[in-house]
Amino acid sequence: MAHIIVVGNEKGGAGKSTVSMHVATALARLGHRVSTLDLDLRQKTLGRYITNRQTYLTNKQISLPSPSYQDLPEIDQGSLQPGENALDRRLSMAVTAMEPDSDFILIDCPGSHTRLSQVAHSLADTLITPLNDSFIDFDLLAHVDSDGEEITGPSVYSEMVWNARQLRAQAGLKPIDWIVVRNRLGAQNMVNKQKMHKAITKLAKRIGFRTAPGFNERVIFRELFPRGLTLLDLRDIGVKGMNISNVAARHELRELIKALDLPGVTPNF
Repeated sequence: MAHIIVVGNEKGGAGKSTVSMHVATALARLGHRVSTLDLDLRQKTLGRYITNRQTYLTNKQISLPSPSYQDLPEIDQGSLQPGENALDRRLSMAVTAMEPDSDFILIDCPGSHTRLSQVAHSLADTLITPLNDSFIDFDLLAHVDSDGEEITGPSVYSEMVWNARQLRAQAGLKPIDWIVVRNRLGAQNMVNKQKMHKAITKLAKRIGFRTAPGFNERVIFRELFPRGLTLLDLRDIGVKGMNISNVAARHELRELIKALDLPGVTPNF
């Protein structure tokens, strides 16, 4: 069976689609068969990213390892069983169709609580939660006191992941490997970084997730989107001189893939 990776949280702007595209493309470049789904039915940022890639490669008449992408299939409402949710059926059909030809299925969730996102989390073998280095985003996982030192209780997203874990346990599936990725780190405000590090370390032990390094805030990610490219593609499209920022970002991606510890994956790029 394909290993299902879900990238999600309930807040926009944390870099979910950037993480999704780079993880999916890295796996494809390492020789794995990767299928993707974008459950943000309005914005479809990951879907547009991959479409941009296909268009760019076609126009330039070049071939690069790439993840495949498909939209959720449409269904006949009359085919639903009494009480069956149409979105559940569409997601199930999509995953079932992709599994035979995939080593990994990556699902990018919207930055809000939706039925599709909730169900997708229960399917996750690996759950990646990108998180901006801010207590505004940390509040998604847990509430803290006014000093940012003590955790006062779990928050809505943590409770949703807990529910997903319970559903998997009831179905006899292996536990979710939950990884929180500190993303879009800045170079300043060391006091805030230290407080975030302490809070995340404490919460990880309390509610059961691992942490992994993410991406620093870099202009290159925004520049690559219109062409659907990732950091790993630059040399293949003729970029000869990688600047220090690009080299550092490539290293960040390698460290992220290594930290995810996905089955059969060795980040030798």
